[in-house]
Amino acid sequence: MTSTGASMLVDGKHMLGEGVLWCDRTQRLFWTDILGATLWCHTPASGKTHSWAMPERLATFALTNDDDRLLLGLASQLAWFTFSTHVVTPICAVEADLPHTRLNDGRCDRFGRFVFGTKNDAPDLAPCCSFYRLNTNLTLEKLPLPSVAISNSIGFSPDGHIMYYCDSPTGTIRCCDYETGDGAVSNDRLFADLRQQPGVPDGSTVDRDGYLWNAQWGGYRVLRLAPSGDIDRMVEIPVAQPSCVALGGALLDTLYVTTARESLSTEALLAEPSAGGIFQLRLSDGGGLPESRFGA
Repeated sequence: MTSTGASMLVDGKHMLGEGVLWCDRTQRLFWTDILGATLWCHTPASGKTHSWAMPERLATFALTNDDDRLLLGLASQLAWFTFSTHVVTPICAVEADLPHTRLNDGRCDRFGRFVFGTKNDAPDLAPCCSFYRLNTNLTLEKLPLPSVAISNSIGFSPDGHIMYYCDSPTGTIRCCDYETGDGAVSNDRLFADLRQQPGVPDGSTVDRDGYLWNAQWGGYRVLRLAPSGDIDRMVEIPVAQPSCVALGGALLDTLYVTTARESLSTEALLAEPSAGGIFQLRLSDGGGLPESRFGA
């Protein structure tokens, strides 16, 4: 099935819109412009959009049990951000010994722990990056998963027992078994081979039926993948670089998509003036799950 009709929600013209999340408590949509080092928020009920400057590139973030606080994945570190004070409080550095890497994709597992990966910013795109987990006691551990160049597509099945992830340049999405208690990972395997698609896998979310929605960077589309890994649906996006997806809205039945202007030529930007915007599409069937929160 192919869906069309995704419309502009916020004409942000972000260089690298990413990391979009829906907060079911406050009914607000959050995302980041990584290269703009800015956290953004839109409230559909009022139509108002707000932003907060960050001290460095904001790659990813997570909701917490406290609606006044986010867990930030900044380029070089994990930190807290308090909305009422605008204060950023460091938690720990990440890969301080690797100056060419930064944090990239991340998401809370179903048990309240934050799982994230890193990205190699060096031109060679060597697979020197890893996946990590910040536990609820604020200890950081490296997950025993293959090294990657660009971590992406982190998500979890509705019951929390399957973790999805990818190394974007490979054009494939992988998954592994994920234990409830200690979060042990095992049985790492191929989930979906997307190398014949026009884009590469970027950010993902998993819906209430266990289907994975993936933004296809460079592909003008979002794919919905069945638990088998087969393509179930395609949503056309009117710009080349969809980067991340979320399911939100009052009924969790609206698909939100961030996009980017990064690396687009002057000619491409003239052809795609809405690149870097936030798009939305109301779904006629299915929907998402409330976003997992750190510490929940």
